[in-house]
Amino acid sequence: MKKRNWLVSILSVVMIFSLMVGCSSGNGGNKTAAPSNNGGEQQGEETPQESDLYQLGKEPLEISIFGNYDWYNMPKWGADPMTKWVQDNKKITVIETPNGGNAAQKLNTMIASGEMPDIVWGERGADVERLREAGLLVPLDDYLEKYPNLKKWLDPVALNMLRSPDGKLYQFPNWYTNRPNGNAGWVVNKKIYEELGSPKLETTDDLYSYLKMVKEKYPNVIPLETDLAAEGHGLSQIYSAFKENNLSAERYYAVPVGDKMESIYTDEAFRESVVYTAKLFREGLITQDAMTQTRDQVQEKLTSGRVAVYASGNPTVFAMEADVALRKKDPNDGYFMIWPIHKEGLDKNKIFPGTYNKLGWNAAVITTSAKDPEAVFAFLDWWTGPEGMVLQYYDVEGEFWQGWQEDGITPIFTEKYVTERDKLAEHQKATDPFQWVGNTVYLDDMKGKYEETLNEEDRNWATYWQYKITWKTQGDYTEFVNMHPMPETEEGIAFQRVKDIWLKVRAQTLYAKTDEEAIAMLDKAQEDSMKAGFQIVLDYYTMKWEENKAMINR
Repeated sequence: MKKRNWLVSILSVVMIFSLMVGCSSGNGGNKTAAPSNNGGEQQGEETPQESDLYQLGKEPLEISIFGNYDWYNMPKWGADPMTKWVQDNKKITVIETPNGGNAAQKLNTMIASGEMPDIVWGERGADVERLREAGLLVPLDDYLEKYPNLKKWLDPVALNMLRSPDGKLYQFPNWYTNRPNGNAGWVVNKKIYEELGSPKLETTDDLYSYLKMVKEKYPNVIPLETDLAAEGHGLSQIYSAFKENNLSAERYYAVPVGDKMESIYTDEAFRESVVYTAKLFREGLITQDAMTQTRDQVQEKLTSGRVAVYASGNPTVFAMEADVALRKKDPNDGYFMIWPIHKEGLDKNKIFPGTYNKLGWNAAVITTSAKDPEAVFAFLDWWTGPEGMVLQYYDVEGEFWQGWQEDGITPIFTEKYVTERDKLAEHQKATDPFQWVGNTVYLDDMKGKYEETLNEEDRNWATYWQYKITWKTQGDYTEFVNMHPMPETEEGIAFQRVKDIWLKVRAQTLYAKTDEEAIAMLDKAQEDSMKAGFQIVLDYYTMKWEENKAMINR
């Protein structure tokens, strides 16, 4: 999956926590001390002796981190109030090892030199195993037993599936969960929709008709914004509309058929979705720069109201900000989400525009270059716990929250949570690059209870639609994780060839002049992929899929 697809998730949306008292100022609750450095455990649980644990704040701790993504750029630690508070109160300073815009090359250089940062943060899978096989990673099993938060919040199934072939745990997951989450889906411009008579917008036929109406009535508006199509956003959501229980998406260029994985190019639903998308593109019903635009360009179009329908793997981040901007000018303007579009005749409750898995998005690993790997783990465990999560999402105590409820893990919110939502959203957007070990279950539980105490008009846009639509329409993808082959293996080399073919044909088909030309492109891609060794990759997928199912059913 991707992040993002950046920082998908729940991944970059506003998270709210539980409020058990009705005092808007936040001063009427039962305050307790903040969770301990290693806290979050409930009373009565057995915990290691404090003398056995690394105590954050006892001494300065400097941690270096490398974001293994070309796009990743960490803001300076200590330059904002939240990280400055951590620096001053916990004596922790995090320093980025820059990737220079070419993460793969930088990682290779560091591996060759043996000069690694303390943490490498990025996708699970091939790079993690490459580092492990090179003897550059620290096992986390002993620390997992000593420190409370990851062990408490991580689902046992996810823990098993995170283990490497040697049986040890090396990966500290990000946005791990044990329940549906995610934001993929369809967003609609409220003002345009109502001005066009609020027509039925449920099926692919409805969507086509609606987009044609938009183009005719609003020549300066983009009928369908597909976000970063080069990363699959928008195109994947269209594909999901043509097939029930469509969980495989396009990660592996393959789909499950019976008990085997087979080529996506032979999947009838995929072929139909490609033809449909190419038709929309030919008729100018989809943004014409889908393969080349930037995130900033997408945001600008949404914020200016020049988008009628928006489909993406993570639309809530941009749509939420755009909704606020439009409603400031006109209270009747803004965006709303609809139930996922589906092909006529399919069960709308079996259409999944996005997926989730219990392992979450990506992971952090601690390298053998860390002078004190236990101290690094102690930080990550605290960062994924209640106090760390509250700081990342609600800034330092005193503005959006004040004190803790009796459970010791639920903050007491002040009225500024509602009255200064824009400022809070800015904080959360700014701290997104620091969210390396997000705790989905903790945040979702808290925000669900809190949202119930608010009037509908005071509820966060993203949270409202998560509860109403997106979390109900994401498919569980856990059985399909960790299936990519290692790069230097026969399967890995073949996979790269197949990937190159995929990236090329994915863009080419958008420009197909006829339905027949689009199909011919897919047939050619299938032929070229099989010649490139795709069958051994498919066989590898099938084997890994079976292993995953066995682990889940343990």
